[in-house]
Amino acid sequence: MKRVELLSPAKNLETAIAAINSGADAIYIGATDFGARKNAPNSLQDIENLVNYAHKFYVKIHVVINTILNDSELEKAIEMVKTLYKIGVDAIIVQDMGLVKAAIDGKMPPIPIHASTQCNNRTPEKVKFFDTLGVSRVILARELSLDQIAEICKNSTCEIETFIHGALCVSYSGQCYFSYNNGGRSANRGECAQPCRLRYSLVDSDGKYLLKDKYLLSLKDFNASECIENLIDAGVKSFKIEGRLKDVNYVRNVTAYYNDLINKYAQRTSSGKVFLDFEPNVNKTFNRGYTTYFLKDREQCFNFLSPKSRGEKLGKVKHVTKNYFEIDAKLHAQDGICFIKNGEMTGFLVNKVDGGKVYPNSMKDVSVGTVLYRNLDYEFEKQLKISKTVRKIGVDIVVKNGKVSVIDEDNNQISKELPSGEVPKNIAKMTENLIAQFKKTGNSDFYVKNIEVLDENIPFLPIAVINDFRRDLLGVLMQKRLKNFPKDTQKPICYADFPDTKIDYRGNVLNSEAKSFYEECKVCVTEPALESLSNVKSGVELMRTKHCLKFASNICGKPCGPLFLVDKNGTKYPLKFDCKNCEMVVLKP
Repeated sequence: MKRVELLSPAKNLETAIAAINSGADAIYIGATDFGARKNAPNSLQDIENLVNYAHKFYVKIHVVINTILNDSELEKAIEMVKTLYKIGVDAIIVQDMGLVKAAIDGKMPPIPIHASTQCNNRTPEKVKFFDTLGVSRVILARELSLDQIAEICKNSTCEIETFIHGALCVSYSGQCYFSYNNGGRSANRGECAQPCRLRYSLVDSDGKYLLKDKYLLSLKDFNASECIENLIDAGVKSFKIEGRLKDVNYVRNVTAYYNDLINKYAQRTSSGKVFLDFEPNVNKTFNRGYTTYFLKDREQCFNFLSPKSRGEKLGKVKHVTKNYFEIDAKLHAQDGICFIKNGEMTGFLVNKVDGGKVYPNSMKDVSVGTVLYRNLDYEFEKQLKISKTVRKIGVDIVVKNGKVSVIDEDNNQISKELPSGEVPKNIAKMTENLIAQFKKTGNSDFYVKNIEVLDENIPFLPIAVINDFRRDLLGVLMQKRLKNFPKDTQKPICYADFPDTKIDYRGNVLNSEAKSFYEECKVCVTEPALESLSNVKSGVELMRTKHCLKFASNICGKPCGPLFLVDKNGTKYPLKFDCKNCEMVVLKP
């Protein structure tokens, strides 16, 4: 079986540890600065504490430095990378080519470099460029199909990472300037204001509404669970869950779900067994409805009704009175329920459940036949919150010739002589006690898979002595595990020919070193990053997306005049349709 990685997000140390305990093989997390989620920073001390915890299970820590940097920030980022390397971080995820040039110039430690999805990695040529450069991993754009991913994997020597779950950016990553244009908050600088989750209308040149006052750029959430086996077969190395701003319950549940799923088809890059105390269910956690996006056939990937969580479908209301209703679903007090009424999403909170009778805090618009969804399962969330899910490393123990040998699942092995003692009056009873106490691994990071006692000359040992011996034995084994941690090193990076000869503002060049990098790669940088400009000129592409409003309006392939996206203030954004590539472009008015 192939060996693959489940990569989970973390906004803080608590969430990261929960993800590790739930089965993550790697964690991606922001440090103090320069992450694409500016609202999820972490101190270097917390990062170091996380590394120390993760490495016990051979889980790796990736730190995101995936924003574009100005000249002064670049120097600070390089210094931060040096510190991250010293405290044991396993990889950095980068967007800015100034950092790649720093690696070429020998200014960076040999820490593996991953090319962020923010680098717009959506063509075989772009991935080949990074592969030729020598980066350790390329993180693909979300818009690719299974066939495209398979072709990229087939022709790449570097590792390939792809998203499998979570929120979808409507624009190609790294190519969205909508937020910066509308308020100066740049997605490429970690400050996206998410204008794609607001209401818009679609109108023609005559002012006729094709779609009115809907969330026209809001997509469903990604769920690739039905394609995991295909993606493993395609050659994907790492499977990424989106969500560095999500809470600990979300990360714990989604990680556990994919941990169980991936275990059916592949071996894992980390160690340990997860002992769950809940049944993971991604339908019960935050989601706007799910889509496989473009992995398979084109489907309805949008959700125009609301950018909020819809949750799990419960079914239809069977009976309604003045104060309660009945439905064939088990609800609990404090559950959050939503439903669609007149094209809008609305909802209520459950106050009480009495048998099959559900008493909400409002009966407004609830009628027989109404389809209900639960976007907050109170009991499930409570179960996740108090979860004691743990992860432990399996060991085999053999007692022979006065020694105890312990070997873990990664073949780390130690031996230690048993303490001396008198000959026991009952050797069988002593053997039984020894086995029983060795199995009690308690709060350690190990559990005993198998134990054999092949020694007939076991001394008499009090239980306290056995327990102290066991704790010391496992402590020495952990030291050996950490000493043998499989540390990766970035191979030398060198310049390579870029797929294009020119790049404009969409190259996101914000510092002189990035500009120099592209020049060395035989590229002419015709424009700096938009973030270096105070005003965005008319006609600039603010967003390019595979989500098409002509397709959503059932006019795909039909002749029509100019179309516009109109916001609540009446601003009209011209739309351009690249039908050959099945793409829609939102332009600056």
